[in-house]
Amino acid sequence: MTPRRPFQRVGEEARRAALIEATLDLIAEGGPQAATVRAIALRAGVTPGLIRHYFATKEDLVAAAHEVLMTGLTEASAARLGELPDDPLSRLSEFLANAVSPPVADPRSVALWAASMQLVPRDEAMRRVHEATYLGFRDRLEAMIAEALATTGRRDEDTRALAIAGNALLDGLWIEAGALPDHFREGELKSIAIKAFSRLLSLDLPEG
Repeated sequence: MTPRRPFQRVGEEARRAALIEATLDLIAEGGPQAATVRAIALRAGVTPGLIRHYFATKEDLVAAAHEVLMTGLTEASAARLGELPDDPLSRLSEFLANAVSPPVADPRSVALWAASMQLVPRDEAMRRVHEATYLGFRDRLEAMIAEALATTGRRDEDTRALAIAGNALLDGLWIEAGALPDHFREGELKSIAIKAFSRLLSLDLPEG
């Protein structure tokens, strides 16, 4: 039986966040089909009718949950960059290392991404959210690539193409890290990501 959260009087944002978290939990446990309105309401400790107060449709709720997931992963990839020296090469290396390490790369996140991706081709709200979050990550990566290349005077490179290729590389490592975390040595995927980007960009990116 799905556990029900105890009823609490909470604010609008907290209630909305609880609905999103309940949706993510259910999708992680049983795929998109497990996230029914009844199951979400039960998990969040609300009535099914209250969901309509926050989201026009269940599809809108699922899309909002996907946005929270993907935006959170992007922000986690950029964690602690502000603590580093103002060195574009070091900042890019840290971003790459974060993108293929916990908490970004973990089984739950990869499972949620895989479950959500089956909805993207046939659900317009999901497609819009996925496009926006994908471009949000890729644009951030592109800006960091441009800054890193500029340190060697290379300002005319096709940074868009480099970001597309680099994002695909990170996606592959991220999926492997989340799907089979016990198959890699500590720090192995960080090193692989940084070395691969060093070759892609013809730069000497620092490791650690």
